[in-house]
Amino acid sequence: MQQTLMQQGAELMLYGMGTVFVFLTLLVVLTTIMSSLIQRYVKPEPPAGPSGGATTTAPQADSQLVAVIAAAIKQHRAR
Repeated sequence: MQQTLMQQGAELMLYGMGTVFVFLTLLVVLTTIMSSLIQRYVKPEPPAGPSGGATTTAPQADSQLVAVIAAAIKQHRAR
């Protein structure tokens, strides 16, 4: 009786591991196929270049930020 129970347990374990292995293999294959199809039929959009308006306001914002940080440091050291 003990041998039959062990054999049944081993058989159940092999069926379960086989099912998981088949499922994961199928998942990898289908994901690879989907990825290749998407790369083939969907073209990526070109990256947008920097606009000219953003570069003109950056120095002004930087100088204002530096002034705010300097005032905060001065106030913190005064305490």
